[in-house]
Amino acid sequence: MQIDQQIADIQTIVDDVLKMARDKGATQAEASMSKIEGIAVSSRLREVENVEFTNDGGLGISVYVGKRKGSASTADLSKSALAKTVEKAVDIARYTSEDPCSGLADAELMATEFPDLDLYHPTELDTEKAIAMAIETEAAALDFDPRITNSDGASYNANFGMRVYGNTHGINAGYPSSRYSLSCMVIGSDNDDMQRDYAYSVDRQPGLLSSPQAVGQEAAENTVSRLGARKIDTANVPIIMHRDLAGSFFGHYVAAISGGNLYRRSSFLLDKLGAQVFPEWLSIEEKPHMKAALASSSFDNEGVATSDMTIVDEGRLATYLYTTYSARKLQTRTNGHAGGIHNWIIGNTGHSDTDLLSEMGTGLLVTELMGQGVNIVTGDYSRGAAGYWVENGVIQYPVHEVTIAGNLKDMFSGIRAIGAQQDVRGSVHTGSVLIDNMRVAGN
Repeated sequence: MQIDQQIADIQTIVDDVLKMARDKGATQAEASMSKIEGIAVSSRLREVENVEFTNDGGLGISVYVGKRKGSASTADLSKSALAKTVEKAVDIARYTSEDPCSGLADAELMATEFPDLDLYHPTELDTEKAIAMAIETEAAALDFDPRITNSDGASYNANFGMRVYGNTHGINAGYPSSRYSLSCMVIGSDNDDMQRDYAYSVDRQPGLLSSPQAVGQEAAENTVSRLGARKIDTANVPIIMHRDLAGSFFGHYVAAISGGNLYRRSSFLLDKLGAQVFPEWLSIEEKPHMKAALASSSFDNEGVATSDMTIVDEGRLATYLYTTYSARKLQTRTNGHAGGIHNWIIGNTGHSDTDLLSEMGTGLLVTELMGQGVNIVTGDYSRGAAGYWVENGVIQYPVHEVTIAGNLKDMFSGIRAIGAQQDVRGSVHTGSVLIDNMRVAGN
């Protein structure tokens, strides 16, 4: 069946469910349905370890009876199962407490235009090809250097999906998407020292994945470069957070400006709209309609239209991120962030990776973070780390078993430079980040 017809069939199911909800007494209702088909193959030591096919789907519905909400879901799409699911949701709503902030987003905020964002690039789910990709990737890593002595495996994944959302304001829209990934993790040994590292590639289009040879060799090179890691003395030094990690670093900013944390008064950026948070040269733009990007969408999880936004304007906190519920709690309006962010483009200073090392001079290049020691209420930051010690702009040796600590307020304001080479494998597109001063705890 063609993908357009599958989406049309799901839209019909969503329409039917919404009508059932109204007939059962719901004053408002919303329904969403997704279907995923895919293959996942993993190998270990050049042998197939696992082959898994996925063909899942399910429908969820939320109904509102006045200001009371009820939700239910089902994987059974028969008429009787759908009717029972709606009935359960309405029954739940009748027994829940009233919440003045509950309900659908305002009707005028619903998406009405649905451009093709180039998110769907299907290919045949060929088991033999998938197995060959995984094994070839792992073999490239194992053959790279004799110090690569073991493997945690390689994997190839291909997923095709579709998403449909509808509500009683009239929106009923859907789109297909695809996602491919190739990854590898290996273990290296040198005398008594053992280290592991990885590499991966992900894209909407299979032809744009890095080759198995490139992914495997990168995993092996990363692993070998960590052999001989040392501890270092405790000091206050600048750090560079490698671009592979920098997206998660800005993820703390996402949490701090999210409406849920704001109305709970659990963010260190509460009541800071318009305040200088980053250096004046740094701006962050959100681009939800980027072609083929991994976080593109013309509407959020509540059907609200997405649009280009300035998130940080010359270092100033330009906007908070609201869902409908959090916006009502804070007496404002949603801005299309139910379900997350949509392609943040982090500004940069044009530095190459080599330039960043020179700009830092002496300090720590961080390539791995461990633990979850981040407090969004206070901004306190403390995480285990590994990476490379740098002197006079030149990497000297690998480092492990250290902790980097500071406060996110100081870390954000202390960003000295951001590299021009961006990691675009997620919802945040950013280069490596040079931060002026952090406590690096070692010996």
